[in-house]
Amino acid sequence: MCGFCGYYAPKNVDDWPDAIRRMNSAIAHRGPDDSGVWQDNEFGVVLGHQRLAIVDLSSAGHQPMSSGSGRYIIVFNGEIYNHQELRATLRDNYSWKGHSDTETLLAGFEAWGVQCTLEKCTGMFAFALWDRQSKTLTLARDRLGEKPLYYGWQNGVFLFGSELKALRVHPAFTGEINRDAIALQLRHNYIPAPYSIYRGIRKLLPGHWLQLSFSDLQTLALPVSHPFWSLVDVANHGVATPYGGNADQAVDELDRLLRNAVKQQMMADVPLGAFLSGGIDSSTVVALMQAQSDRPVKTFSIGFNEEGYNEAVHANAVAAHIGTDHTELYVTPEQAMAVIPKLPSLYDEPFSDSSQIPTYLVSQLAKQHVTVSLSGDGGDELFCGYNRYQMSRGLWGKLQPIPTPFRQMTASALTSLSPDHWNQFARWIPGTSRYSSFGDKLHKGAGVLGSRTLDELYLGFVSHWPKPADIVLNSNEPPTALTGHRPDFIGLDGVQQMMALDGLTYLPDDILVKVDRAAMGVSLESRVPFLDHRVVEFAWQLPQSLKLRDRQSKWVLRQVLYRYVPKELIDRPKMGFGVPIDKWLRGPLRDWAETLLNESRLRNEGFFNPDPIRQKWAEHLSGKRNWQYHLWDVLMFQAWLEREQQFEFQVKARH
Repeated sequence: MCGFCGYYAPKNVDDWPDAIRRMNSAIAHRGPDDSGVWQDNEFGVVLGHQRLAIVDLSSAGHQPMSSGSGRYIIVFNGEIYNHQELRATLRDNYSWKGHSDTETLLAGFEAWGVQCTLEKCTGMFAFALWDRQSKTLTLARDRLGEKPLYYGWQNGVFLFGSELKALRVHPAFTGEINRDAIALQLRHNYIPAPYSIYRGIRKLLPGHWLQLSFSDLQTLALPVSHPFWSLVDVANHGVATPYGGNADQAVDELDRLLRNAVKQQMMADVPLGAFLSGGIDSSTVVALMQAQSDRPVKTFSIGFNEEGYNEAVHANAVAAHIGTDHTELYVTPEQAMAVIPKLPSLYDEPFSDSSQIPTYLVSQLAKQHVTVSLSGDGGDELFCGYNRYQMSRGLWGKLQPIPTPFRQMTASALTSLSPDHWNQFARWIPGTSRYSSFGDKLHKGAGVLGSRTLDELYLGFVSHWPKPADIVLNSNEPPTALTGHRPDFIGLDGVQQMMALDGLTYLPDDILVKVDRAAMGVSLESRVPFLDHRVVEFAWQLPQSLKLRDRQSKWVLRQVLYRYVPKELIDRPKMGFGVPIDKWLRGPLRDWAETLLNESRLRNEGFFNPDPIRQKWAEHLSGKRNWQYHLWDVLMFQAWLEREQQFEFQVKARH
């Protein structure tokens, strides 16, 4: 796990002798063990790398790294879990200097070419590759988007890197804020790829690679990226050619695939552990780790004393049963809120999933003991785990026959009572105990009662501000897979389409961003066994009846877990990994929020229409509604903007 950066500047590469070192320094947290730079003066390509040594701790793993023939120079971030198997097929034709997976990758490029090597790799990765023979720059990103990669032209210079902060410090960077991206953030709480908060800077899509020829570099062209693996194709193929075994055989095969994925991802020359929430996904990963380890696996969880936010007690029970070396930390509100000032720098662009706070805290805890930590992310998208899947399907089945005007009247009636009142009533309503924060979910559901299609209903469920372009001044919300550029799904039912869309958007742009930046912010490598592409491909071949059975989600995955952990430790209502932002905004965070949401400030900065924001702030403070998600979206932009303005001031002061 590392960080890399670089640029192409044909006319003035020598004008910035310290630029690449400043770029490296900006992402030193991603790789504090070693630093390296490489420059091709003739063609103007400059590469930088920060290394977090995981496999081959010797100098043989130093980057930028040259291939055996000297043709390729690479800066690489990630892990190739099957690199030993790849080496076995290359061994007779290559003279090895060390045993790093980076060297294996380079040998593959020389033997098979870039695309073929990408297709053979199992892992998480992003890299930049300079081909000295063809004068071609290649950027690539792993199948599911575990590792980040930003790129784009700025003032005639092509910039790229693992994090925006590396690009931000280059002298050619303009830093023009993309108002359209702010609209996307208000809808989703993240900015989906390929967009970024800065005009001219893009995120490479998961499973894609991009090649710039020397003529492209000279003419400032930006070719279209191409997929080497497609989740849409995987989903379509899986549904068209379903798994032919029975339920027991499906459980056996999933157990085997997950065991293999976990075993490969336990490859490391440094201490390794896992995040453990006590839920289905993380418990499965930990159970399979412990089943293949000759010593207690180190596991980590954090707890909160606030009711409804604490999973630590469940994690502790699972850890005790499995026999892990478990560490837990109960976090005070003060400790959690102390993370908030770090968020703009940690995430580089507005990012408002508030579970970023506990994710950072558990990463910080784990880093005190290990250098690599496995997580259970991805299980919900693959095995129908989110409550919204069942809610959307069930709600739409009931709504379809009802005239839209009547539904709108019903929505008004439901929202006439506050979420707190509904939470009180929920104790007496059969079936609602499965959902935490029932009142908030009911209010959100009421907001989509007027939906005309299931797609529209689902968009309402995953949206925060439903019309963000009305809030962000002079903006036009760009189309995404959810709002315009609909993928070509073939044969998928409504819930399967939701799962696939989450795998294309929410998973890489929210969940994986959250974990990568939080973990790498403390120099911790995170790994995600569920996102082994062989597991993903098998999961999409499984019939929905093995994922959602008798209103129970993740049925087939639960059966795997029950082989290692008793049901009674697992079967309970799903709980989000969050913090009580709603209460904090009315209490200890109120003054901070009021400063950022000040009406005069909003008007002077000129990004937002203050009226609807101030209205929601007033309703939230009064307890009439819980607008924590909408307000946190705006607050995270405001906090990021404040950091951005401070950075610009510092740059001007230096000059």
